[in-house]
Amino acid sequence: MALMQEKDRKAVQGAFTGLNRPVDIVLFTSAESGEYSEVTQELLQEVVALHPMLSLHVYDLDQDSAYAAELGVDKAPGIVFLVGEERQNHGLRFAGLPSGYEFASLIEAIRLAGGAVQPDLQPATMALLETIQSPMHLQVFVTPTCPYCPRAVVMAYRLALASPYISAEGIEVTEFPELGDRYAVMGVPKTVIDDLVHIEGAVPEGMMVNKLREAIAAAA
Repeated sequence: MALMQEKDRKAVQGAFTGLNRPVDIVLFTSAESGEYSEVTQELLQEVVALHPMLSLHVYDLDQDSAYAAELGVDKAPGIVFLVGEERQNHGLRFAGLPSGYEFASLIEAIRLAGGAVQPDLQPATMALLETIQSPMHLQVFVTPTCPYCPRAVVMAYRLALASPYISAEGIEVTEFPELGDRYAVMGVPKTVIDDLVHIEGAVPEGMMVNKLREAIAAAA
């Protein structure tokens, strides 16, 4: 039985209008993650079938650990969006099943990676990104029932696409409760920059820029 209804498939096909470069979706599964991996794979298969520029490759997190490490994946299900014919890794990732409101994060990641939409960041944001010369990791903790979470995830993805030094990962926190405990996630969305700066809520771009500056200063 298909996971997406016909109306949803049509809506997604419409959202994919304008894709102008290939997007290779790489999924890492594991036996331990069980049904979450199985349903994620089924969902992604349905999504990539909706546009000829999309493809899906599935690997095992344990058996293909070297490739997982290369792509920055340490959780299953773990999704990476590779961009263009060269399959460039811009650090766009999602950990967990992208269900509920997080299905929107999945679709927007594909639209960004496929060139259907641009990051469209403010000049002040771009100016700051040009000063970043070392890796910076953004973790955005979300749940499927949070309507504000996709906004925070997509903001992180936009930053990652605009800077070769930034990686951005949406994390479905109910599937990884140990991370929720580690980062004291009491509400979502919550963004953690390099384990140094914590951001509560889906903040506007200007506030995100200030938090990036704060993280850069803390690292220094």
